[in-house]
Amino acid sequence: MSMQTGTAASLNASPRSRGKAAAYWTVTLFFAAAMLLSGLGQLMRLEGNIELVRNLGYPLYLMTILGIWKALGVVAIVVPGFPRLKEWAYAGFFFLMTGAAWSHALDHEYGFPVFLPLAYAALAAASWALRPHSRKL
Repeated sequence: MSMQTGTAASLNASPRSRGKAAAYWTVTLFFAAAMLLSGLGQLMRLEGNIELVRNLGYPLYLMTILGIWKALGVVAIVVPGFPRLKEWAYAGFFFLMTGAAWSHALDHEYGFPVFLPLAYAALAAASWALRPHSRKL
């Protein structure tokens, strides 16, 4: 028995598995771009981010920590290999986003400030659920 790799394997893949792969990469790249841009905004200390952190009562140095974690998490979920690191990155993003939604809700900010991080948490969960076998433990 020989194992097919690369283009030959993808040409012989079923339409369902190709569709799942396309869904995985679409969701994952959208999520990764959103997290990377968000992390860069925090690292650059853009005014909207500063106002958000101050309004929630968190110290500004938290922006640097979250920005670095987001950038590293994006690298972890996008690059090939390191399945255990990917699991941790997905868990970290999920906890980060649900924690952000909870912080806004506790500050009596409902609607979009709660919905957006929950939508990102759902994207992280979708990316995790759709990931190909090669990216699983």
